[in-house]
Amino acid sequence: MNYNFDEVIDRSNSDCSKIENLKPLFGREDIIPLWVADMDFKSPPPITRALMKRVEHGVFGYTVQSEVYFNSIINWLNRRYNWIISKEDINYVPGVVKGFSIAIEEFTEIGDNIIIQPPVYHPFRIMTKSLNRNVVNNPLILENGQYRIDFDGLRKIVSEKNCKMLIFCNPHNPGGRVWSVEELKVLSQICFENEILVVSDEIHSDMALPGFIHTPFATVSAEAENNSITLMAPSKTFNIAGIVSSYAVISNKEIRDKYQGFVKKRGLDEGNLFAYTATVSAYNECDDWLDEMLKYIQSNVDFVDSYLKANISEIKAILPEASFLIWLDCRSLNLSQHELVKLFVDKAGLALNDGSIFGPGGEGFMRLNVGTSKSILEKALNNLKNACNQ
Repeated sequence: MNYNFDEVIDRSNSDCSKIENLKPLFGREDIIPLWVADMDFKSPPPITRALMKRVEHGVFGYTVQSEVYFNSIINWLNRRYNWIISKEDINYVPGVVKGFSIAIEEFTEIGDNIIIQPPVYHPFRIMTKSLNRNVVNNPLILENGQYRIDFDGLRKIVSEKNCKMLIFCNPHNPGGRVWSVEELKVLSQICFENEILVVSDEIHSDMALPGFIHTPFATVSAEAENNSITLMAPSKTFNIAGIVSSYAVISNKEIRDKYQGFVKKRGLDEGNLFAYTATVSAYNECDDWLDEMLKYIQSNVDFVDSYLKANISEIKAILPEASFLIWLDCRSLNLSQHELVKLFVDKAGLALNDGSIFGPGGEGFMRLNVGTSKSILEKALNNLKNACNQ
């Protein structure tokens, strides 16, 4: 490999969220942080070089979104997904969570019903409630070690409730599913026929693991293209979340104009120059780094799966098809959620995400971030084995 993903990097004293928030959230600082969804790897060297070159210029004045910036996104989506979009379809947003919050505010009213599919990324629920909309759960079904969409349940919901929006996680977090074209088509048809706008969070799209192919929701049909907002970013893929480089892709002009109007009125449509610089470098220069990183993540996933089967058979890994997050099924330990969290934090010295925050179906689960060096992962699993054997 050309890149050293085994390198252990000290992230203390760097204002790192997963470290600085250990004490406030877990009550301890002496635990291994495997929770926040960023990686412990250095970002690709081309990004670092591009940022350093820009810093060396020494002038950091007002910045525009250049043609090079737009073309980097256009070419990336075409190259990776055969998705042909135009410059006009691209809308900078200051973060994916803010991106779907904007959609909630612009396309729904207070008291409206919004569908989510738990267990799912918890800000879907939190932001919907904070904006005084109603959360309508369409729980996923866990079957044969993977999640699937409950389409019968979804049809029942839309027949009984007047729902205005579905916030969709593609690929899924925390379950790691890469949804099939067939699943996406069915979802798009149901939502189109019932005038339910789909907001598709595709921040993990570039992280489909070897053997899997991500399909953008908007590409599966004309109905999907004309009834969706797609939120993307290079942040998870290239470990640059702190730079804030998200964008929305909206092909339907009516939807796009409304979305852009909301964003522009609030001055949220302009990023900082480092976001543009990093995006251009990521999408133009870092394919080889991404390929090697995904192979390393897959090896970590395989390691966790093998280790659990050999040493802690009561905990099962829901094997991800995308991203660096593993959803751990701990239900066979027969612990309450409170007891489960205490096992991980107090006995094993590990900081993972409590599965219950992901909504119905999350109880008995924990979310593990394997975007770290194998040596740290091995230490964490040994801690967990010892804790389970106490």
